[in-house]
Amino acid sequence: QVQLVESGGGLVQAGGSLRLSCTASGSIASILAMGWYRQAPGKQRELVAIIGIGGNNNYGDFVKGRFTISRDNAKNTVYLQMNSLKPDDTAVYYCNTYVRLLTFGRTNYEYWGQGTQVTVSS
Repeated sequence: QVQLVESGGGLVQAGGSLRLSCTASGSIASILAMGWYRQAPGKQRELVAIIGIGGNNNYGDFVKGRFTISRDNAKNTVYLQMNSLKPDDTAVYYCNTYVRLLTFGRTNYEYWGQGTQVTVSS
């Protein structure tokens, strides 16, 4: 019922920047939260950043001011501006959202994107 389309991943040198975007579409009544997780080979998936309906943000400890999450409510899109990238940031980045559906609006549903590869070279 909901699809997440991710873009913006790629290969970048250490110290460079990337901007990820994720657009949600489908039978969405409202987006309660939307953001990004990442998973590197051999590691568990971890929170990168997420923004809630009230505009409050939650960042992973490793961000330390380098990443900024924002959203465009009219477009159902969330952005992740990543600056000062490090090789340790190399991972598959997954868009994640919690939504209320038009078909059943009393329950929150979680959806995941397919992931976009971010590779930071040294």
